Amino acid sequence: MRQIILDTETTGLDPNQGHRIIEVAAVEMVNRRLTGNHLHRYVNPDREIDAGAMQVHGITSDFLQDKPRFADIAQEFVDFIRGAELIIHNAPFDVGFLNMELRLLDMPQLSNWCEGVTDTLAMAKALHPGQRNNLDALCKRYGVDNTARTLHGALLDCELLAAVYLALTRGQESLSIGLEARGTETERDAARVRPRPVVRRASPEELAAHASLLHAIAKESKGACLWAEEQEAN
Repeated sequence: MRQIILDTETTGLDPNQGHRIIEVAAVEMVNRRLTGNHLHRYVNPDREIDAGAMQVHGITSDFLQDKPRFADIAQEFVDFIRGAELIIHNAPFDVGFLNMELRLLDMPQLSNWCEGVTDTLAMAKALHPGQRNNLDALCKRYGVDNTARTLHGALLDCELLAAVYLALTRGQESLSIGLEARGTETERDAARVRPRPVVRRASPEELAAHASLLHAIAKESKGACLWAEEQEAN
């Protein structure tokens, strides 16, 4: 299973208003493990960068003057993502810009190069409705160290998003991930057997701590603690 964590930085918010990509990063993950392979390019957009966008990513027009145009990196980019599932935070934004850049070059759209797009923002909103679900908030929620992120940067954001994505999808992992079929046929058959989960019963101390927590929740919610009701029913 090959996945590409992808992010872009741009001159502004709307490709239909002539805004362009100025940075693109893509980090490879195979079978939920980062491989170390990545693509990271700065791009000369041949236009000015909006002041609001510059405050977000800190990239200046002067810095981009000697960088390649998107046309110079387009083939390298599509070759890197070819056949992979793309993992993007707020995917419509990045996909819109990438499709516009490809359209300007008369190249096929993004869907022709990859095996679908997963939007981690949509996933996070479904899991945490009514909460902040930007990348910084998700890093804090899942214990991902983002102290190096003072400004948005495509490569660093990809690396952070990879950790967040693994946390978001941890429950989807197969119990047999990491088992490899090698050696004799008997050994390969053994590798296909899923390990049996070990059930650990709560100790009296843990049960007491759990009951105390439920009591505190019930008190704070004025008796509207569903877990406490279920425990009493059992």
